[in-house]
Amino acid sequence: MDQVRRHIPHVTLLVPDYDDGLAFYVGTLGFEVIEDTDLGEGKRWLVVRPTAAKEGAALLLAEPANERQRARIGDQTGGRVGFFLFTDDFAGDYARFRDAGVVFLEEPRHETYGSVAVFTDPFGNRWDLLQPAG
Repeated sequence: MDQVRRHIPHVTLLVPDYDDGLAFYVGTLGFEVIEDTDLGEGKRWLVVRPTAAKEGAALLLAEPANERQRARIGDQTGGRVGFFLFTDDFAGDYARFRDAGVVFLEEPRHETYGSVAVFTDPFGNRWDLLQPAG
């Protein structure tokens, strides 16, 4: 039997407003818009990813459809780091992000697996900025 190829193209991330999501992920972190399609009735299919990313999932930014979803903004992973942004220029990205107002919850650490610092997006989601070792 042939091996079936599968991948995860998108991960949904709730944001309070599409434009707020764009302002942070594109404007502050420098991600690129992959698709921004009007679905009608105020809904959009809005996909962003790190510029020059060739692999990995992109973020599908979504406005909440109801109060239950709205209550999950910033807490989709129960307070854990839920998102990992790999870089090949940790020091440069850390400095650029910090200068742009990104809130880091710790000073950079250098672990056996790489350099890492936890930051939050303006909505409360925790991210690792990570440059893997080697």
